[in-house]
Amino acid sequence: MNTQDYLQDIKEIKDLMNKSTQFISLSGLSGILAGIYALVGAGYVYYLIENHSEQYITLESSTFKLILLTAFIVLIASLLTSYVLTVKKAKKMGEDVWNTSSKRLLINFFIPLVTGGIFAVLLLRNGYYGLVAPITLIFYGLACINASKYTLRDVRYLGITEVILGLLAVEFSGYGLYFWVIGFGICHIVYGSVMYFKYDRK
Repeated sequence: MNTQDYLQDIKEIKDLMNKSTQFISLSGLSGILAGIYALVGAGYVYYLIENHSEQYITLESSTFKLILLTAFIVLIASLLTSYVLTVKKAKKMGEDVWNTSSKRLLINFFIPLVTGGIFAVLLLRNGYYGLVAPITLIFYGLACINASKYTLRDVRYLGITEVILGLLAVEFSGYGLYFWVIGFGICHIVYGSVMYFKYDRK
């Protein structure tokens, strides 16, 4: 065997090792659709806020309940879309969706995400409304960074971007909805598009 053959063998071994430790079936299209869902949801939330008759939105108000419902619907729609498209891509690539890598990915993603969700609820209960948007962005970003060890490295850059946006949202409190639009809407569309053209179209 010549040097070229050895290099090819090393490359194949490396690819096999990466496939065994990384879940590479994430769908870029699901990121695009999640961003679109977020933009539609943010538009509706903006409409609710602008048409709220009272000075403040309290936890007991119907407006706040509708905002929570909208956020829940966007989350569920994004998760379902991601699951369906990821399963479709995994089958196309001949990869098992529920393997060791995907389980590690989910565990490492949901630990920071659930922690941030509980933290956000506690902030709401104690009246720290202005910190909810930054906290959700920061913890979502940390979830992406934590999970990126078990999937495509591009997820790490999305996470870092979300964390930065969350920190900026603390400095510019009162513009939380706009940072949400950028973080969960525009960033997802941009990230999903990059992932789609980089991996899905191969």
